Amino acid sequence: MTRVFLTGGSGLVGGALAAGLVAQGDEVVALARSDEAAAKLRAHGTTPVRAELMDEEDLARAIDGCELVYHVAGVNTMCPKDPEGMMDVNVRGARIAVRAAARAGARRVILTSSSAAIGEAEGTVGTEASPHRGSYMSVYERSKREGELAAFEEAERAGIELVAINPSSVQGPGRAGGTGRILLGYLNGKLRVFVRTRLSLVDIDDCVRAHLLGAERGQPGERYLISGATLTSQEALDLVSEIAGVRHRVVFVPGAVALAVGVNVARIARARGKTPPVCREMIVTMLHGHHYDGSRATRELGLEYTPIEQTFRRTIEWARGAGLVSVPAPAG
Repeated sequence: MTRVFLTGGSGLVGGALAAGLVAQGDEVVALARSDEAAAKLRAHGTTPVRAELMDEEDLARAIDGCELVYHVAGVNTMCPKDPEGMMDVNVRGARIAVRAAARAGARRVILTSSSAAIGEAEGTVGTEASPHRGSYMSVYERSKREGELAAFEEAERAGIELVAINPSSVQGPGRAGGTGRILLGYLNGKLRVFVRTRLSLVDIDDCVRAHLLGAERGQPGERYLISGATLTSQEALDLVSEIAGVRHRVVFVPGAVALAVGVNVARIARARGKTPPVCREMIVTMLHGHHYDGSRATRELGLEYTPIEQTFRRTIEWARGAGLVSVPAPAG
């Protein structure tokens, strides 16, 4: 049995990882910053511990006695209300986590980074070795890139092993936000317009396995891009229609139109004191599109990807069971 420490265990990926770690027999100590988070973590079979994520000394005390540290915690949103806060948590927080792990005597840190940190040029296939385009489409993208660089820098300075896992868009049961809203919007007949783009996706179970394999087999100082499938937006909607047995009309609009409308919608929402459903960063990122190559994880870690049809099917079944889909499944 390995004693491991986990941050971000109350989130989507972190919660699934907590369950995966417990299932493989690890003793999991998980950071809890609230009573609600602690309750979720206990439900996964972990031992919650209260500590401050941004306090190195406090975090090191919590990690003490753990061999591995999974740093999943971070702010994951587009167009944040507090950009500086996001940068602080995702960049300085990554530094602190690595330093705290080293102080506590942990052997290895597995960092949950993001495919957004790759920064591939438009129209190219992103890999771990892709040159960064040198510009950022969102605060989130910048924070994940700089956070990953900061973590590797601190690991080298502190003499601790670090492996980064870079998931593309994580899909599966439990995903109702982010790109998951697109699927739910379509199923409910509320996705009226969309843009032609490419989407790289990975099943949440594969994301969990990638973290476990990264801890076991990943090379220190390396990143592993996790992506199981790339679809055009039309292919994705067609596949969802086939699986769900529903079909709704979606109008594909030019990028310039989508950007102009999106910016205007966001401006009106903010003027009314509401959170906008779309924003400029979101649309720019969608128009850029993504096509990632996740084969290195297969070659070097032994990761096998779930067919995207299975991922969509499980997600749709979960969404219907959770009451998130108002349109009933077809009879028979």
